[in-house]
Amino acid sequence: MKIAIIGALFGAVFALPALAQEGDVANGEKEFRKCKACHMIQTPEGEDIVKGGKTGPNLHGIVGRAAASQEDFKYSEALVALKDSGEVWTREDLAAYITDPNKFVQEKTGNDKAKTKMTFKLNKAQEDVVAYLASVSPDAPAQ
Repeated sequence: MKIAIIGALFGAVFALPALAQEGDVANGEKEFRKCKACHMIQTPEGEDIVKGGKTGPNLHGIVGRAAASQEDFKYSEALVALKDSGEVWTREDLAAYITDPNKFVQEKTGNDKAKTKMTFKLNKAQEDVVAYLASVSPDAPAQ
């Protein structure tokens, strides 16, 4: 009996960091307000989930999608290089990208001069924003 309780507690303690990494969708939706100056979220059918700018690509379905694959958007050479390398946006990679886009592409491509068009760096709630983006990504892989 004691072993079962200890095992359950042990499992719960080690599950907490994984749960924390999933992010808070509601807070991510709130934090996404910072992103909508440049990005929209619009379904393929034309339904606006978040009306936003067109400076950046539409982020509907971003989690699980190949990098630089939004049709009719002109990506930076750095993101095209990521696409050519086979990069698919995972939750972890998106969180790293929105924290520091240029640093991310430089590390991924091995080119310390690689630059993206995205100048904004999100310095908090990255996991929450990614959780929100996953919620509007119908083909996102399960966490």
